Amino acid sequence: MKRITILLLASVLLAGCGGSQAQLRKRAAELCRYIPDHELLEQSADFLTEDFYAVLDTMFYRLPEHEAMDHEWLYYFVTGNGGTIADYEVVGVEKTDASHAVATIRVRQKWEDGSFDPESDVEDHRMAMEKVDGRWLMSDFDGHKADCVRYIAINRREQAVRQAIADYLVAEIGPQYRQGELCVPVLMMVREEDDSVWGDFWVYWYNREGETLKTVSGGNHAGRMTLREENGTFRVTAFEQTVDGAGNDASARRIFGDSYDIYRNMHSNDAVREAVRREQLGEYVRSRGLAVRSYQDFGWDAVAL
Repeated sequence: MKRITILLLASVLLAGCGGSQAQLRKRAAELCRYIPDHELLEQSADFLTEDFYAVLDTMFYRLPEHEAMDHEWLYYFVTGNGGTIADYEVVGVEKTDASHAVATIRVRQKWEDGSFDPESDVEDHRMAMEKVDGRWLMSDFDGHKADCVRYIAINRREQAVRQAIADYLVAEIGPQYRQGELCVPVLMMVREEDDSVWGDFWVYWYNREGETLKTVSGGNHAGRMTLREENGTFRVTAFEQTVDGAGNDASARRIFGDSYDIYRNMHSNDAVREAVRREQLGEYVRSRGLAVRSYQDFGWDAVAL
């Protein structure tokens, strides 16, 4: 009788474990619908942990698009950019403790007709799961949360450096020109190393006329800036500029050194410069909520932002 009781108890425990495993697999399959492949769904906030959703939301929607797209894994977590459709299968789920688990997700990248290459179109991925307030949520996918956090930190540093350079150009270079209502610099970075930034920098003054920014004045100031960081804040401490006139090329070669060709190609390409100007001016307008749709240099047609 005692042996039968033990066997029955063991059966109940095994059944319980099996039921828990089945529930976890079912939940993992449900969470697969919110893997941020190509896009981060708004409703994903209910199925991802708060911190994982926050870093993804920052990467997808809070950074300049060209910055985010430097890392294709952000938009193509699983299927890449080949036009396939992800078919998810939960191979297994392993609980690491009472509130954490890791699911192995087998992904078949299928074409529209359902076909796929079993050799090249099948990959296993790892989905981290965390139990929060009684609900299992996705807390990471292939370790990309750490990638996001690292990139956001790098981006914030870059933005802080750019802001310091922009502030310097407005405060120190801007007054050298005929002034308007708004002074907006254009930053074309050539190289960054330690505490120095080499770049092709431009300063423009504008007046607002309706929904158009009319250029008042502007000019080029290329060279090397030295910055100092204090408690996460940067400020420019020195600016060595290329000289005007006959000595311009010689000074540029000396200041830019091995990066001279990059600088020269950047500086001499009007189309690239205007594309950067348009993009950065557009970001300036959007970030300040200005009712501006275009900018216009004297004698030229307006350019839409």
